[in-house]
Amino acid sequence: MTASDFSSTSPFTTVLERLLDHDVRLARPDDLPAITAIYNQNIASKRATADLLPVTVAQRQAWFDAHYDNPKRPIYVLCNEAGKIVAWGSFSDLYARPAYHISSEISVYIHEDAQKRGLGAALVDWMLQQAPSLGIHHVVALIFAHNTPSIKLFNKLGFCQWGHMPSVCDMDGFYADVVMLGRSVFTDIMQPSA
Repeated sequence: MTASDFSSTSPFTTVLERLLDHDVRLARPDDLPAITAIYNQNIASKRATADLLPVTVAQRQAWFDAHYDNPKRPIYVLCNEAGKIVAWGSFSDLYARPAYHISSEISVYIHEDAQKRGLGAALVDWMLQQAPSLGIHHVVALIFAHNTPSIKLFNKLGFCQWGHMPSVCDMDGFYADVVMLGRSVFTDIMQPSA
């Protein structure tokens, strides 16, 4: 990841000094244990995922394979200078019907030791720049309404609220609202025919 990897208008270019020793690359099969471990770290807070119990690498294998076999829906890993994965992000189908291929859900997870350093913002910003080359016109983030830090982050990156789903998740102790935040990343959008 270098300074040229970020858009000149990005509000997060000021974190580059902290990120120059990091690298973003496509996930490889041997990355799945680290990806799963970071995902599991985020379960207990009940702010980042609707899974309520840790998952195993075997349980995540089919999910990983579906992304690995689809170049339009990649998983990226962010590695520190020692090569350790400290964050990952993915583009996933928003909906399985073919006409939705121009829209994708984005997910980003940060290792607990690497949080609050601007890495999540930098990874999301980098992924948004990759989206058009993947045929993605619209990027959607589904975020728990009580996850205020993530909502603020995505708002700063130009996302706005596209929807609100009240009490759609039973978080084993409370019902959680989910907000849909979206951003268009493709400027030459075809108009529907009359």
